[in-house]
Amino acid sequence: MTVTIYDVAREANVSMATVSRVVNGNPNVKPTTRKKVLDVIARLEYRPNAVARGLASKKTTTVGVIIPDISNIFYAELARGIEDVATMYHYNIILSNSDQREEKELQLLDNMYGKQVDGIVMMSDQVNEELQNKMSHSPVPIVLAGSIDESKTVSSVNIDYLHAAYEVVKRFIDNGHKRIAYVSGPFTSTINKKYKFEGYKKALEEAGIELDENLVIASEDSYDSGLEDFNTLNNLTEPPTAFFAGSDELAIGIIHGAQDLGKKIPEDYEVISFENTKLARMVRPQLTSVVLPLYDIGAVSMRLLTKYMNKEHVNEANVILPHRIEDRNSTK
Repeated sequence: MTVTIYDVAREANVSMATVSRVVNGNPNVKPTTRKKVLDVIARLEYRPNAVARGLASKKTTTVGVIIPDISNIFYAELARGIEDVATMYHYNIILSNSDQREEKELQLLDNMYGKQVDGIVMMSDQVNEELQNKMSHSPVPIVLAGSIDESKTVSSVNIDYLHAAYEVVKRFIDNGHKRIAYVSGPFTSTINKKYKFEGYKKALEEAGIELDENLVIASEDSYDSGLEDFNTLNNLTEPPTAFFAGSDELAIGIIHGAQDLGKKIPEDYEVISFENTKLARMVRPQLTSVVLPLYDIGAVSMRLLTKYMNKEHVNEANVILPHRIEDRNSTK
């Protein structure tokens, strides 16, 4: 049989209100009484009913997290940051995978609302008008982690993607490169097209280098795509001498594609990736990469959400975290 709060109160010879105060950490309980109640809770293996507590307090202490692809190490590191801060503030996580499908994102938001979560951390490649409208009318606070709402009506935590991409390409230019490829994930991603690509173009324009559309490939964000994209670019009449890869997986595919042809990195081609997951240190040569503070983006997103949920003052709704380029062996 399920042990109830009534069973604990009867065994401890106290009121149910006293048991409730002990369970909820209320300080207005005598130490001797608290110990007696806790001993009974341990002996009976009583587990408070979270649903019942939520009905009473109007809170479920549960947060929804919607991730595009949990198998991607990028999102996994973000999720770890979210979970650690959620645990610190005594929130439970409901994790859902959207498979990078817009219709599923909308469905998952409705599911989270139905589960009476207190707030939502969401990651989306593209915040389109329909998704933005649903989030702006959300009954609970929402924070975007590593995602951008260009209307800025939904709070978010990111880095300056445009400037980071600009710094990468400028570094290549300073190293003497004029044929610089931009290999990206899909341009359906706002960050890929409107921020990283704009940073790429800005650096070229400042250096007086004409944009060559043949050097820009926006396909699937994967290792296999990196291999394929390298071969496509290497077969150009004037192939690139430097590669700016939108992710670590793409960069590793590019490196292996070059090595399959007997080429050397960075002697024949320089490569800089974007993310700096642990994959950047596992490949040989190790990747020079833009350090995207994945864990911190997740952690700060969750902390921002706790402020909204607890009605605390928020100084900055759209947080931009610092970034840097970590130099390793894929550049000279």
